[in-house]
Amino acid sequence: MTLSTTPAPTRSGRIHRAWWVAAVAFVAILGAAGFRATPGVLITPLHEEFGWSTGTISLAVSINLVLYGVTAPFAAALMDRFGMRRVVSLALLLVALGSGLTVLMTASWHLLLFWGVFIGLGTGSMALVFAATVTDRWFVRHRGLVTGILTAAGATGQLVFLPVLASLAEGPGWRAASLTVAGAALAVVPFVWWLLRDRPEEVGTTALGAEAGAVRTAPAAGNAAARALTVLRSAARTRAFWFLAGGFAICGMSTNGLVGTHFIPAAHDHGMAEPVAAGLLAIIGVFDIVGTVASGWLSDKVDPKLLLGVYYALRGLSLMLLPGLFAATTEPSMLIFIVFYGLDWVATVPPTVALCRRIYGQDGAVVFGWVFASHQVGAAVAAVGAGLTRDHLGAYDLAWYVAGALCLLAAGMSLAIGHAKR
Repeated sequence: MTLSTTPAPTRSGRIHRAWWVAAVAFVAILGAAGFRATPGVLITPLHEEFGWSTGTISLAVSINLVLYGVTAPFAAALMDRFGMRRVVSLALLLVALGSGLTVLMTASWHLLLFWGVFIGLGTGSMALVFAATVTDRWFVRHRGLVTGILTAAGATGQLVFLPVLASLAEGPGWRAASLTVAGAALAVVPFVWWLLRDRPEEVGTTALGAEAGAVRTAPAAGNAAARALTVLRSAARTRAFWFLAGGFAICGMSTNGLVGTHFIPAAHDHGMAEPVAAGLLAIIGVFDIVGTVASGWLSDKVDPKLLLGVYYALRGLSLMLLPGLFAATTEPSMLIFIVFYGLDWVATVPPTVALCRRIYGQDGAVVFGWVFASHQVGAAVAAVGAGLTRDHLGAYDLAWYVAGALCLLAAGMSLAIGHAKR
């Protein structure tokens, strides 16, 4: 279906509406990242209060991570069908419900439902596929840079929320941390409803950098789930999709699933206080902002597959060094790792989005949704696997080494990605 309204050119001297849409998207993605940062802070308090094993709590994290990813392609299709504003607003309400209900938990299955299912579905609808949708609809110029900025919102959310949640969990208790997440999610809803718009045509303009009068062809109205599955079937016939999905699965294993979930308890095993460990993760967030924005800028200028190869290789080497760096206090060597690893944390996203857009065209956002789903499946495997490793071996060392080796494999897969669908 082709939109029939011819937009008026944007007045010179005014801030293009695309930047306001990007700003509210930044806030929503920032919140989703902050809500996703909660598990690493609460593992130890939940274990101490309820006696649940690390493996059991990690299962809830795993469900959360899987749904966070699997929801993404369907969320992208739903945004095409019903609009970003409705989907994101409902997602924030679902996060608030799930986080608020956790304070009433009495059994482990409550954790799986509230923390795993509700928050997983809610944050998944505001995942990085949301950033891809915003940049695809609202930007022609600066797409890579804006993708990097929106991706960096994830790091900013971690930076803002982690130290606060860790302090609340250690002070007033984990219930205060959960209620803080619920309140923050509700606070974002009015801004999304007021400022977010689905397409430039709704406000009589064009995407930033588009020619005056240019109109984007919208996907045909229909069943969003069917479209998501149709795009998957088509993309799955291409070699590039499997290299992208496989590499991004390893990306999820080595970030959200392993470091994001288990860094704090691993540091605790070596005598480091949880707020200190959470502060180190927050520092990762600081440098991740720099690395991701820079990666977005580079994605507009350098072959994205080369960037991915470099990023994965450097990450793998850094993870293999991590087991020897843990100590009761923050040593200079650990700070070096935090800075280096932080620059590479989600720098992989802008080049991955760029490759999906380049190879799959208008279906690129939905394809990225499926690639992102593989990221979260990988994260879920690592979350459970590392938890079981800790339960059975008494340490996380094996998990760090395996993740490092897999990152080197992802580097090779990335360099093998072609520029054509087939």
